[in-house]
Amino acid sequence: MPTFDSIRMKYVKGTLISEKKHCLSPGPTGTGKTVNISQLTNLEMSEDYSCVPVTFSAQTSANLTQDTIDSKVDKRRKGIYGPPVGKCLIFFVDDLNMPKKEVYGAQPPIEILRQWMDHKGWYSRITKEFMQLQDIIFICAMGPPGGGRSVLTQRIQRHFNIITYSQLDQTSIEMIFNKIVTRYLSSFGDEIRT
Repeated sequence: MPTFDSIRMKYVKGTLISEKKHCLSPGPTGTGKTVNISQLTNLEMSEDYSCVPVTFSAQTSANLTQDTIDSKVDKRRKGIYGPPVGKCLIFFVDDLNMPKKEVYGAQPPIEILRQWMDHKGWYSRITKEFMQLQDIIFICAMGPPGGGRSVLTQRIQRHFNIITYSQLDQTSIEMIFNKIVTRYLSSFGDEIRT
């Protein structure tokens, strides 16, 4: 029986991603955000989509973020970059709100993503030319603020369709655990399974 979260991810897949809309999934730790999004992007998308996972931490820098994205796109023509024509590149950014704030309160890795969303590109640090990036979608997951995680600014939030995850109740946790254990133990003999 499909869970509510898997139905939501089917909706994201069927509607938002096919329409090239960015998605943000906030929710408590342990609610399956990363697993659901990874399953969606790696197993359920057509061959026209490829996924690049990116995990933010407190030490993630804007330069590292830009270099990661730049390394995954090809030059199409002068000033235009992207995946091969006819393809779409999904960047799955996990722990979006983890980068440490700088002196003035900004989070540079998030600001480089916002720059792309506002201007569809950025200047190359090597060639100093503006790079317009096409056919890119961002799907992000984040935990609630606190414990090193910051509140996202409205300037970045406005670019996303937000699909939240709620805290799981005890029955749901037990069901998920039982499915994982049952699947893992299915390859063993009856004497071990029981």
